[in-house]
Amino acid sequence: MSTFKSTVTIDRAAEEVFTFLADFNNHKGLMPDNVINWSSGYDDAYFEVANMLKLKLKITERTPNSYIEILPVEKPPFAVKLNWEIKSVDNTSEVTFVINAELNMMMKMMASGPLQKLADHQTKALVSLLN
Repeated sequence: MSTFKSTVTIDRAAEEVFTFLADFNNHKGLMPDNVINWSSGYDDAYFEVANMLKLKLKITERTPNSYIEILPVEKPPFAVKLNWEIKSVDNTSEVTFVINAELNMMMKMMASGPLQKLADHQTKALVSLLN
């Protein structure tokens, strides 16, 4: 299992950050420009990564103010689990986005850079939207 993570500090209470991330409708603003044809509801989202793949994701677990787990609904090219971890630190929140992916050696060489960039992009976008 390969793990890609990115952590940021946001000047908001953990409850506010959790409320935002717990609704998949808010995640469109976290996506990079190559994500197209976005559609979402509270629990799930469907989108395409331009010229690459189509994904349908579902929030499968919510632990109030601290954790959100996201899994693919349909089988992706490799097993993947996404999660947001939120820790309250004084009046701010430490937020970590984690991508766990089951990658063979060839996929690891091709996908490691883009997956880390995705993790970094999502946390930077979250800071921009909430700070």
